[in-house]
Amino acid sequence: MSALSIRGVTVRYDRFVAVREVDLDVPDGTVTGLVGGSGCGKSTLGKATVALAPVVAGEITVDGRKIARRPGRGPVQLVFQDPYASLDPRMTIGAAVAQGLPRTGRAARDKEVARYLELVGLDPARAGLTPRALSGGQRQRVALARALAARPGVLIADEITSALDVSVQGAILNLLRDLQREMGFAMLFISHNLAVVRYLADRVAVMDAGRIVEHGTAGEVFQRPAHETTRTLLSCVPTLEETP
Repeated sequence: MSALSIRGVTVRYDRFVAVREVDLDVPDGTVTGLVGGSGCGKSTLGKATVALAPVVAGEITVDGRKIARRPGRGPVQLVFQDPYASLDPRMTIGAAVAQGLPRTGRAARDKEVARYLELVGLDPARAGLTPRALSGGQRQRVALARALAARPGVLIADEITSALDVSVQGAILNLLRDLQREMGFAMLFISHNLAVVRYLADRVAVMDAGRIVEHGTAGEVFQRPAHETTRTLLSCVPTLEETP
């Protein structure tokens, strides 16, 4: 479908440089995990791909074409971390999903909304409900449906399970993995949790202080980490031996 290319991207807020000259590729049909500690710039980089962060240098392209410097419908869609803040509380979930759809007639729109709700495991009969009636996991499914309705070639998933109960996280991750394999979109999966990234990603990039300090296949990065930041992150991943 599509491939994301980030070249020399720098993001600055006044005097603070959050992302420094980052190069990163997310190949067509694959999952790239972007990992790092809190404040390293990984979420800012994700926001930059959908024009929600001030890019002061560099270029972001999808299949060689520059992406628009304004948020909205487009080839790259972002699912945010907090399912309680990412949906308008005054809008029904059906209307939220419809935001991603091309303009069409009411009947066709309702049919597509129902299809995307079913795709993420939600009953289309709930389309008339507001987010208040849903759990955190259900809200995150709505956010995912809204993003997929825009038919993106690239999906950015920013810590999308970290705000959910542990019992719900696995279901969302399995859903995301299955949808990516079925629909074939490229995905940048942003997380501080290396165990989750290991489960999903084909390739891994490690970020520290606004820069990419290591990248490679998941096997290379996890089995032969070359940078101290990567080794530190891996040392924090629980193992079976540590389980009481």
